[in-house]
This record gives sequence, structure tokens and C-alpha cells, in this order.
Amino acid sequence: MNTFTVAVTLAALTTLSACKKTGDGQYEVEKPVVGTETDTVNTPTVETGTVKDTVTVPTVETEKKEVKVPKVEVNPPKE
Repeated sequence: MNTFTVAVTLAALTTLSACKKTGDGQYEVEKPVVGTETDTVNTPTVETGTVKDTVTVPTVETEKKEVKVPKVEVNPPKE
């Protein structure tokens, strides 16, 4: 198990060392072919900011109405 861990670690270090930054958002990567071949990879850029927009907000109105409700009176029996 330790040999496997060492092999994976060495492979990761080798992969990471074959890449170097050449400019803003550009990296030079060596491809593993017979010998080596160098390519430039452009990474995407992201721009953030704010924009004003108009939103329609609904208004909620309530109104009072008079309604008739039944009235129930209970007369308990007298003893």
C-alpha cells in the first residue's frame, strides 16, 4: 500500500511540474507524447458586476365587507 501511495504522489508531482504560467490566464502544458510537445492553454475569464433593472412589485389590497352570520343561543335546562 505504501508503494502505491508513493507512486501516486510522484505521478501527481510530475504532472504538476509540467505546467507553468506564461501570462494572465495562460498556462504552458507539456503533453506526454513520444518526446514532449508544448501547448498553450487559455483559461476562461469571469467578469462580475451589477446592473440596474426594473421590477414590478404587486400590491395587495384588502377591503372590509359586512356579512350576515347565524346567531345561536343555547338555553340550558333548569333543574
